[in-house]
Amino acid sequence: MGFTSMCLLPLLFLLPVFATSRLHPPPILFPSATIQSLTQKSKSANHTKVPFTTHFFPQQLDHFTFKPQASRVFYQKYLMHATHWDKGPTHTAPIFVYTGNEGNIEWFAENTGFMFDIAPKFRALLVFIEHRFYGESKPFGKDSYKSAETLGYLTSTQALADFAILIRSLKQNLSAEASPVVVFGGSYGGMLAAWFRLKYPHVAIGALAASAPILQFDDIVPWSSFYDAVSRDFEVESTNCFQVIKESWDDLMAVADKKGGMSQLTKTFRACKKVKSVYSVRNWLSAAFVYTAMVDYPIQASFMMPLPAYPVKEMCRIIDGFPSGVDRLTKVFSAASLYYNYSGANSCFEIEGNSDPHGLNGWDWQACTEMVMPMTISNGSMFTEFTFDYKEFEEDCKFQYGVLPRPHWITTEYGGNKIELVLKRYGSNIIFSNGMRDPWSRGGVLKNISSSIIALVTQLGAHHLDFRSATKDDPKWLTEQREAEIKILQGWIDQYYKDSSELSKT
Repeated sequence: MGFTSMCLLPLLFLLPVFATSRLHPPPILFPSATIQSLTQKSKSANHTKVPFTTHFFPQQLDHFTFKPQASRVFYQKYLMHATHWDKGPTHTAPIFVYTGNEGNIEWFAENTGFMFDIAPKFRALLVFIEHRFYGESKPFGKDSYKSAETLGYLTSTQALADFAILIRSLKQNLSAEASPVVVFGGSYGGMLAAWFRLKYPHVAIGALAASAPILQFDDIVPWSSFYDAVSRDFEVESTNCFQVIKESWDDLMAVADKKGGMSQLTKTFRACKKVKSVYSVRNWLSAAFVYTAMVDYPIQASFMMPLPAYPVKEMCRIIDGFPSGVDRLTKVFSAASLYYNYSGANSCFEIEGNSDPHGLNGWDWQACTEMVMPMTISNGSMFTEFTFDYKEFEEDCKFQYGVLPRPHWITTEYGGNKIELVLKRYGSNIIFSNGMRDPWSRGGVLKNISSSIIALVTQLGAHHLDFRSATKDDPKWLTEQREAEIKILQGWIDQYYKDSSELSKT
């Protein structure tokens, strides 16, 4: 039996490998097998170029037991940007903390320009904390992914405790214990930010959780919702585009079944090496469509790959622009090339490559243990119909890691079922922002739960678009969304200062 990963992504947290009947929960954010290194420069890149200092915090391995191994120390990476922080005698200016995702922390710092944009207004200190087992924060170094014995310390609860301990220590060392902390996060990081506010309200006064699919567990949302949403993005742009993609999968299998079919696919898809599996081609194509839907931004960007504004529209324009008589595989290859080769620099494609420039390998473990997000592909989508078989998923995880998934652990630990009822009288100061072009939005909180647990939803927004740096090309609705977030953040901080002042008088 072979283990089939759903790494692309986030998340980034995505694609099923179709070589068998297995369908695993996707990485919430990143295509580790297909994404280019984001350290490369691109004319379309709008990464935030700001100075930050790099630090390492001596973090405890296990926060929840008192076994001898628990006190083992690893060094957790974090970044600080203190340019605008008010260092007055009271040290009460806020601290904005990004709760790191499943990748190296520089990536997120460079793609979360919103925090840098608002730092001057709030005179805030910015801190970006790397998630344990990712980037340079590996407790066992190169052996961190060696086995379940080491990976067993890779959990969301341990990560949240890391954040809490580091934040408290940092405030003490900076003589900033009176400074309010707000946590920020996008995708999986957004899930962590929301959960952090609920679990550690004494450490953070609020959370801004962007594109955080905290309801993608159990059967809270339909299992087909993710891929249905991707398909909807394309169908809205062009019915013909949707139909060409939908029918191309049968064409792909038909070519593969012919004599010399794999050689033909290698040529059609300009693979650098001869393609050995038709499923690799199918996953390569699927990844392009899924990730383009996720980052269907109204501006040029290069979060995953360099892409033009409204890339889904551009993909469909490519497909619809071919004259009659051109085969469907040529059309979908050309559309996918927009994602993989917008710059035009690639003469061939590593369709069966497995590069991982951001150190996302730990997500397979998380998906096999606690991040169990069942997904199916419906007949109405533009992808090949697919079902989720939990038993097979369980067997794969046991084969790969020797562990059994805990499919209901996340909703047991953090909640999710009937969230409107549960959080109506419990919890406060959380913003859930979502853009409906992002397929992960279907697992997000899309309605206000209370006067202080707010859903900010934009119909044309994409995967944590609001976290990107502001540009002159931003549409009005995006500017208004960010302004709403700033107003809410200001209200939380003002209320904190007011409450602190009143308490000091008693």
